[in-house]
Amino acid sequence: MIGAIIGDIVGSRFEFNNHRSTEFEFFHPDCTFTDDTVMTVAVADAIMCGRPFGKVLHEYARNYPGRGYGGRFHSWIHSENPKPYDSFGNGSAMRVSPCAYLAKGNRETALTWAAASAVCTHNHPEGIKGALAITDCILMAAERKPKEEMKRLMERLYGYDMDFTIDEIRPHYQFNETCQGSVPQAIEAFLESEDFESAIRIAVSLGGDSDTIANITGGIAEAYYGVPTAMRADAMAMLPDEMRKVVKAMYE
Repeated sequence: MIGAIIGDIVGSRFEFNNHRSTEFEFFHPDCTFTDDTVMTVAVADAIMCGRPFGKVLHEYARNYPGRGYGGRFHSWIHSENPKPYDSFGNGSAMRVSPCAYLAKGNRETALTWAAASAVCTHNHPEGIKGALAITDCILMAAERKPKEEMKRLMERLYGYDMDFTIDEIRPHYQFNETCQGSVPQAIEAFLESEDFESAIRIAVSLGGDSDTIANITGGIAEAYYGVPTAMRADAMAMLPDEMRKVVKAMYE
């Protein structure tokens, strides 16, 4: 999960000011955690406490306002009786990493949690699919499955078109907050990487919804490469105490 948080923090300053290069200062003073981190931690907290995902997501979003929530999700936050709103936005995929990590290799459990974490808001088939796909990627990465095998699974099981490279699409890639328009791209950023840091740099360099794409990529890259200790410490220092406690509890 810390890999996803690092991706969010590093990509945060580029979300609306894209930087289409892998050359940039990794942890810059302008970096901060966004709604991606808030929701990722909330999913972990919900699983560990055995509480409904929707209730915990709702509480976290209200406790951490102004973190870049999307318009429809913002309305959901302020509803006294929040209902799913048929979203296929990438929010379902960016917050899902704890489902894979806490399942400890049990794919059935991980996918059940992933679907449940999505449907409380993102109950459109594409929204659910995005969460399931990233969960499968993290599980495969944790087992060090060949990257080519991961790519083929995304094409065969989830129907994603993975026939592209980041260099090919970067010049014309635009901001796209749908699962369909950002999940395959985030996966490809991981597939082209050589280590955790390069995965985040490639994801950010694509442009578009930089913090969310890097968050998704980071969740997969952590499972495959691990996270450098210094990066982990830098990211943890940027989180409020409540979130640090949840992250530490998850890894313990």
